[in-house]
Amino acid sequence: MPELPEVESIRSQLEPLITGKTILNGYSFPSKKFLQAKLSSGFLVRDVNRRGKYLIINLEKESGRKINLKELIVHLGMTGSLSVVEEKSDDPYIRAEWELNDGQILLFRDIRRFGRIAVVDPGDYKSLPTLDNIGPEPFDPKLSAESFYASLSSSRSCIKTKLLSQRIVAGLGNIYVDESLWRSRINPVARRIGKERSETLLISIREDLSQAMLGLPRRSERPLSETGRANWGAAASLLLKSYVYQEKWSDAMGVADEIYNSGEYFLDLNY
Repeated sequence: MPELPEVESIRSQLEPLITGKTILNGYSFPSKKFLQAKLSSGFLVRDVNRRGKYLIINLEKESGRKINLKELIVHLGMTGSLSVVEEKSDDPYIRAEWELNDGQILLFRDIRRFGRIAVVDPGDYKSLPTLDNIGPEPFDPKLSAESFYASLSSSRSCIKTKLLSQRIVAGLGNIYVDESLWRSRINPVARRIGKERSETLLISIREDLSQAMLGLPRRSERPLSETGRANWGAAASLLLKSYVYQEKWSDAMGVADEIYNSGEYFLDLNY
């Protein structure tokens, strides 16, 4: 599942391709999870933002003297991807598409259909409970060691469960939660940790996400049809680290061999 670094990579690639473009028509797969794609028809794309794992495409449309503002929300689920192409696709896994005024088409592809599309008024996320209750971004200056500890101490759930809920910190998934917990030497099923270990965990989260985002592409060097695909090498290296910290040696060796034999990526000597 795409996590914060991957979604941020997609956002940074997508924004220059669709900002300033007008959506002429929107279409969707006949599922209530994607039907709202068509509600963005006629809107101009102002910019592309992100909250946690959600992409937020800010829209505007003139209506007389009034400017109508909306947000097109896209959650990629487990297998979702966005691409900008020049021709329509007959791919059976396309769940939504938007025709742009420059002749190009924005596609949302999702094999397993765990993604979600919504069009809402700015900041009105009642129909999206996870986004409505989402916590601060990991690098938000307001997320201090003190506030992080207070949030972790607010319930008796396991630490890993709390972090995955998106209410403590936005954008974390299994890979980065596991890695941060192992770097901090914290048992995922622990229910309480002290202030010092809490601060260590927050530092680990920020370091892991920083390293991951440095490893993912900021601009796509691939064809337009492959815009929004995260860097495999960076994701594989993080998965390898996660296996090493969990002492899953067989799994770790399998991923390491795959990276080494790819001929495209390599591991630093001090990895």
